Amino acid sequence: MAQKATIFRASLAVSDIDRGVYATHALTLARHPSETDERMMVRVLAFACRAHEQLEFGRGISTDDEPALWQRDYTGAVIEWIEVGLPDERLLRRASGRATNVWVFAYGGRAVDVWWRQNSEAFSKIRNLTVVEVPFESSRQLAKLAARSMELNATLQDGAIFIGDAEETVEIALVTHCAAS
Repeated sequence: MAQKATIFRASLAVSDIDRGVYATHALTLARHPSETDERMMVRVLAFACRAHEQLEFGRGISTDDEPALWQRDYTGAVIEWIEVGLPDERLLRRASGRATNVWVFAYGGRAVDVWWRQNSEAFSKIRNLTVVEVPFESSRQLAKLAARSMELNATLQDGAIFIGDAEETVEIALVTHCAAS
């Protein structure tokens, strides 16, 4: 019998001083059996960085036609397509045709360097693509915040991100590999 997703709930208070976004979001995260705490928490980080009232999680890693997160307008048009991990270049090219903006929150230590070297030339041709890297140690520390029920605060200012709960805070400095033109 197939294993079912594990449900996590988070209250995420976002203070994005750079974009002027201040809101608390009630998140329900379905963690696929093959998904790690690290990947799930990078999804939470991506939500905090791109927070919007219409931003929502996709159906999961087993679904190719939906991203990890996306924001659609009231007509169903995709405004933001957000992937986490090291997605295939073809997937990002398809996403760039469907969405106004495409984001990748890459993580995985040295694997990110290899992935970037293999794909950077192709990525440079995708005009609406932004690729940021979550440093290895930061993603590992984020994973330690994972709990079935979470009360998280995220503060974003001047490129620095602080995400934490009542006991611990993780400072993250995303590395930008390419930015949408």
